[in-house]
This record gives sequence, C-alpha cells and structure tokens, in this order.
Amino acid sequence: MGHASAVVGVVGMIAPMGYALIASAALNLLAGWAYLGQRDTITTLRTEAKTQKRDLDAARADASACSDATDDLRALADQRAKEADAARAQARKASATRAKRADAILATPPAVPGDDCASARVRVDQWVKGRR
Repeated sequence: MGHASAVVGVVGMIAPMGYALIASAALNLLAGWAYLGQRDTITTLRTEAKTQKRDLDAARADASACSDATDDLRALADQRAKEADAARAQARKASATRAKRADAILATPPAVPGDDCASARVRVDQWVKGRR
C-alpha cells in the first residue's frame, strides 16, 4: 500500500494545483479583458480629445476671422462716416447758397405790379438771359 498511498498523495496535490491553475487562468483572463476595455476607453478618449482640439482650433480660427472682418467693417464705417460728413457739409453750403437766392427772389418786388403772370414772364426771361 505504500505505492498506492503515494499515488493518492500525488493526486491529492494535483487537484488543488489544478484549481489554482484554473483560478490563475481565470484571473489572467479577467485582467486581460479589463486591460482591453481600458485600452479601448483610452483610445476613444484620445480620439475624442483630438476631435475636440480640432473643433477648438476651428472655432478659434473662425473667431479670429470674425474679429478681422469686424475690424474691416469698423474701418469701412469710419471711412463712410468721413465721406458722409463731407457730403453733408457740401449740401449745407449748397443749401445756404440756394436759400440766399430764394430770399433774394422773394424780396424782389414784382416786375409788373398787379399782374403776377407778366411778372413771372419777366423773371423767366431774365433767368434765361442769365443762363446764356
């Protein structure tokens, strides 16, 4: 029985080692699965970070272009304001000249007193002569 008890002793040792080996393999499988999940998560996060960086860079470029366009519009508005100021000044001058001429016409007594039509003909004739 010495030999049989040695076999039983070896078999008794192999069973716990098999369980330990199975447990180790299962733990390695779980660790590998967790590693792959983390790797996939990290890869996804890196891709999202690159996409967000590209989006941020595009937004910054758009904001810069908008700012440049706003500056250009401000410069154009300033230029147009100067041109409008000059045009208004010229219009005021022309208006004052015409107002003086109108005042002179209204202050002139009728050429033919009592006959507005004859007075108008005389004024028109004088105006036409002045134009030639």
